[in-house]
Amino acid sequence: MGIRSIASLIGLMLACSVVQAAEHGVKELSPEHLKIGPGELSVGVSQDWKQPLPQVQRALIVIHGRLRNAQTYLHSAEQAATQAGQLSTTLVIAPQFLNESDGSRHTLPDNVLRWHANEWMAGAPAVSPQALSSYAALDQILERLDDRKRFPALREVVIAGHSGGAQVVQRYALTTQADKALQADGIKVRYVVANPSSYAYFNAQRPIPTFDAANCPGFNTWKYGLKDLPAYADGQKHRQLEQAYIERDITYLLGAKDIDPNHPALDKGCEAEAQGAFRLVRGKNYFEYLTQRHPQGLNQRLIEVPGVGHNGDQMFTSPEGQKALFGE
Repeated sequence: MGIRSIASLIGLMLACSVVQAAEHGVKELSPEHLKIGPGELSVGVSQDWKQPLPQVQRALIVIHGRLRNAQTYLHSAEQAATQAGQLSTTLVIAPQFLNESDGSRHTLPDNVLRWHANEWMAGAPAVSPQALSSYAALDQILERLDDRKRFPALREVVIAGHSGGAQVVQRYALTTQADKALQADGIKVRYVVANPSSYAYFNAQRPIPTFDAANCPGFNTWKYGLKDLPAYADGQKHRQLEQAYIERDITYLLGAKDIDPNHPALDKGCEAEAQGAFRLVRGKNYFEYLTQRHPQGLNQRLIEVPGVGHNGDQMFTSPEGQKALFGE
């Protein structure tokens, strides 16, 4: 067997292990729950946020990827905060978007929200116990943070995600209006998008010259474009969404070595391939696309993390990651 065949086999094995992990239920459930109407969202937190936290100046909401391993991301964000000297004044919140398969591995209370497969990434409504968008669940977290009695010193909220979680953050930043209330109360909201497989574009333009839209009819449909937006974004016009998006403070954090076109967790659908061959180039293409559409300037930036590939822990604990998360 040649080297290329062995590499392909290893890639297939890795892909199978990722799929099996996703299908057989998440390994660890987050211990806390946020009540949202008749349902509850599982969350992990670095401090007890049921009581006032007068020392907290920053809330870091970190979104897991498709393995739904929220506790892993919680610990990674805590480590980054520790290294940056910001842990004592930072509340780390790691929401967990469970899906139907998680009930096969764990006994889930009936009122815990769960989604079908990975549809939570695109803001789809939960399948049980209520049809609540995953983005609306994030809105509820922001609403809880906008409580000056509980968080009197809070000055900024950072919403960050890596890989599948970065897909959530990018689309959430595009569609949410919940950050306006915090900003009106003097709380800055920032977004950190790290190594997603794809981005939501605003029109049919794509960076690959050979891309044939006729052979990929869904290339401009949500979550890759603005056609057929989720119910969460009802009533918002495309032009309004784009204008609000470019005004938001967003950092695109890209691993300089996230360049594997055959990575087992990379979206290889034609919709994503139209954006580039691998994550690093897809991120660069998207940022270039934004700068071309808005030559007057963006409240956004692209930062490469040298020596790091598709690894959330290394991305967030790197000097570049710490600066993006904590502004230090």
